[in-house]
Amino acid sequence: MKEVHKNYNSTITIEVVSGGMMLPENPIPVSTISNYVLESYQGIEALTGVQFGEDYLWHMRNPELSDWFPSSEKSAIALSVFKDYDPEMQIPFVSDLQYALFYEGRDLTDDEAYRHLIRKYNINTNEFYDKLHSEVYLKKAYDEFALVQQLQVTGFPQLMLQLGNDKIYLINRGYSDYDSIANKINLLIYSN
Repeated sequence: MKEVHKNYNSTITIEVVSGGMMLPENPIPVSTISNYVLESYQGIEALTGVQFGEDYLWHMRNPELSDWFPSSEKSAIALSVFKDYDPEMQIPFVSDLQYALFYEGRDLTDDEAYRHLIRKYNINTNEFYDKLHSEVYLKKAYDEFALVQQLQVTGFPQLMLQLGNDKIYLINRGYSDYDSIANKINLLIYSN
């Protein structure tokens, strides 16, 4: 997606929409996903070339010692806040969030997990945290979750292209290499 952003950001508007993949009504321990992650992470690394960090994997290997209770809510709110600051940089920001979680092992349900990104993107710290806990941005995040449901997204990540006001095309579900994605985007852009 960083390549898509680099090569298409001046051509099309790119928006990241939070899907709310993990929204438990009650907090659930990391043990609910740890076996799945441990069974699949090496295949993901081989397919994508991306590495999972030891700090993240520690929580998967030691769920009984981990204090993680995964939820997509706070990271979705953080993205909603970020969009108000720099909407052109959504892809880099989300990429940094993914790196913070899956490589650095930061718990994205913890406010402190965002402090290094606030500095990186030159965002006022107090203002960011006020917005992170604001009902306005909570609603924006849940509005995105509702949009994803309305679009009938059944898996993450998913890439769609909207042309005009009423045509939305599925470009990709899951992982795909840049060339495959670019070919689909170009075909749709230049054939319509």
